[in-house]
Amino acid sequence: MTPDVNDTDVQAEGADPGNGPAESVNDELTRVADERDQLRDRLLRTSAEFDNYRKRIDRDRKDMVDRAAESILTEILPIIDDLERALATPDTGEGAESYRRGVELIQKQLLDLLTRRGVTPIETAGAPFDPHLHQAVSSEPSADHQEGEIIEEFRRGYRLGERLLRPAMVKVATA
Repeated sequence: MTPDVNDTDVQAEGADPGNGPAESVNDELTRVADERDQLRDRLLRTSAEFDNYRKRIDRDRKDMVDRAAESILTEILPIIDDLERALATPDTGEGAESYRRGVELIQKQLLDLLTRRGVTPIETAGAPFDPHLHQAVSSEPSADHQEGEIIEEFRRGYRLGERLLRPAMVKVATA
């Protein structure tokens, strides 16, 4: 009896699919595909973690620069306060006008520097008291002002962008 062509093809392919080389190839392909998927997943996770790290480092660096600028600018503010008090003194005596012009020039230069750095003064005249922006150091009954309205500013407050550098020291009206 000669084997039939169809019988030979079946024998060549492996009659028992559980024990032939085709199963080991399929098992190997499945294992490699699983490993590839795991590596791809790990790559995506690592890439996302790196992006988050980079963003956090950029944010921390910006915060550090802002805090350094804030520290320096806070130290400049008392100088401006002293200049404003010097300018508020009455003009008397010889050379008072040239002295005043010199102090005004210095004050203008410092205020221009602060403006370039994003520092803005907090407006207080007639504004309602806001504990987030103002520090009440005294209060006074007033018929001319509403309760909680700022009557007088003792020391100007400043902001750096949206951040409070220093609150304004004010007198507040009471009923």
